[in-house]
Amino acid sequence: MLYLRFLSMHLRAQMQYKSSFVMLLVSQFVMTMGAAAGVYFLYLQFGEIEGFAFPEVILCFAVILMGFSIAECFFYGLDSFPALLRRAEFDRVLCRPRGALYQVLCSTVEIYRLASLLQGIIMLAYALPASGVHWTPERCAVLGGMVLGGASIFAALFLTYGAICFFTTEGIEFFNIFTFGGREFGRYPFSIYGKWALRFFTFIVPLACVQYYPLCYILDRTPNPAWALTPLAAQLFWLPAASLWRLGIRRYRSTGS
Repeated sequence: MLYLRFLSMHLRAQMQYKSSFVMLLVSQFVMTMGAAAGVYFLYLQFGEIEGFAFPEVILCFAVILMGFSIAECFFYGLDSFPALLRRAEFDRVLCRPRGALYQVLCSTVEIYRLASLLQGIIMLAYALPASGVHWTPERCAVLGGMVLGGASIFAALFLTYGAICFFTTEGIEFFNIFTFGGREFGRYPFSIYGKWALRFFTFIVPLACVQYYPLCYILDRTPNPAWALTPLAAQLFWLPAASLWRLGIRRYRSTGS
């Protein structure tokens, strides 16, 4: 596949400076480790938060962290999309036979960001036995859906950010509240922030659908088995994201730079 060739090219390019690549991996790992340490020290003081024990919170944090790291690695080309528009390089993208979004995603793949994925796996390895959950095949499937669903929603958020840049040319830093901010909020179950926050992350940016609701199903905190399917329902978020991207391409006007 052509995309695999692009991945191989990016990996070889980043490995030209092996020391720099390793340092980037370590820095990513240390940053996320600091966030996990913050959760640990908070629990040393309070014991539990909203009825959630430490291993349960680590479980939901690991899910969000893994989903975000996957999306950040493969969709980070959209974060640098405003520069592509300012330099009028998107004109060249539209002249090529491949899809515009495909080319933008292939332009930047930062492999070192998968260090956060490794941290998420380590946290998950701790939380799985420590949470006291009886892991049936159904619960394992729901957990996998949470990770993949989270990666999908964060990818749709990056796509929405890129689509908005068609209308603003410059990137909107405020939107980082939903991408990087969503990762930070996801360190804890979304219910602890109050009803308004839970509703926002359910119906506007459906991160709670890939974290809080399926987590409650796994932990037997809800009698409603439909909560296990909320990661699938959250994929409806792709409809407005993809529509906004298509609208942006139709309304695109070159900067002429």
